[in-house]
Amino acid sequence: MKFWDKSLLIFKCFCDHGKQSVRRIAQQTGLSKSSVHRLRQAMARRDSQPESKLWETEEGRRWFTRLVVATLSIFGLKRGVGMETIRAFFARLHLERHMGCSPSALRGVMHALEAAILETAGSWEQEGIAGGEVREIIGAVDATFLAHLMLIFADLPTGSLVLEEIADDRTYATWKAWVDERLTALRTGVLYLVSDRAQALIQLAEKGLGCLSMPDFFHLMHDIGKSYSLAMARQLRHAQRALKTAEEALARHPGLTQADHDGPAAQATGEASRAEVQRWEAVRSAYRHHLEALSRSLHPCGLLDSTPQTSAQVESRVQAAVQAIETLAGCHQLPARHDTMKKVRKQLPALAALVDFWWEGVRRDGAHAAGSIR
Repeated sequence: MKFWDKSLLIFKCFCDHGKQSVRRIAQQTGLSKSSVHRLRQAMARRDSQPESKLWETEEGRRWFTRLVVATLSIFGLKRGVGMETIRAFFARLHLERHMGCSPSALRGVMHALEAAILETAGSWEQEGIAGGEVREIIGAVDATFLAHLMLIFADLPTGSLVLEEIADDRTYATWKAWVDERLTALRTGVLYLVSDRAQALIQLAEKGLGCLSMPDFFHLMHDIGKSYSLAMARQLRHAQRALKTAEEALARHPGLTQADHDGPAAQATGEASRAEVQRWEAVRSAYRHHLEALSRSLHPCGLLDSTPQTSAQVESRVQAAVQAIETLAGCHQLPARHDTMKKVRKQLPALAALVDFWWEGVRRDGAHAAGSIR
């Protein structure tokens, strides 16, 4: 019998029969008197806070275990929070008397948890393969630098990691070898692959897997944002500062009128500053409208009338939204970003191609469903 099982047995004995002698508890639980004595002393040491007795119950211990596992998995494993910080978190919850809270102890628990997660994931994967539950993957691939260069391949609908491997390079050959091994083990294929348009990843999709290679729409929007958002914000901030300065100058001289020597100039400066702020606020609003139009255009259906769209229609609309952003920037003398916008335009056909691919999947699934009904 494990430590907590023995402790729970003694706690239940206290709850059922009240305070008793060590001998009597030993008789009722079947434990030795020495074990009862040690466990009762440990229980007394843990009873330091009003909520301490909750952790002695079966339900409390299960919740306690869930709290520790959730904290270590989410903050330790997934977010890389240090053990000193997690130890301090547990100490704030008055849990140090109920568990080993030293960084080394927590690290040991986290390593055991990591092994258990990997073992469970492997078991579930084998069960899914055996049951024919593995579907075709809609993948996202990227290489990221942590302690080492990591090749990451995720399934977007489920958020599951298909591949996470340390590699010395990120060439097509390396990607192809690892991905083929995993797909063979899973006995499935890939519908399309989202990437940041690195040449090795485009080649992996189109040549290696024979599937559609789709640009990452977030990266595309981020490139546009980097090109114009900061420049626009600087202009607006400069105009707002100028307006504030003009208003403060007028506030210091409340009696200033058109008849005064400096009156017309001061008031004209204030009006010009206010107009400049309004102009850049309007520019920012128009810019956000164009970004929203770009985002809304990439959809199988038109969002205004819900009519189906083709890839050609979608490409035309996203090209128009990008052109509107460039025109807006040019009209207001924002820095030209020809190289970035050329890169953005180059990705638009591949983005739009997903729409025809999606409708093809809908028609195929519809035909399959109709055949099943018949």
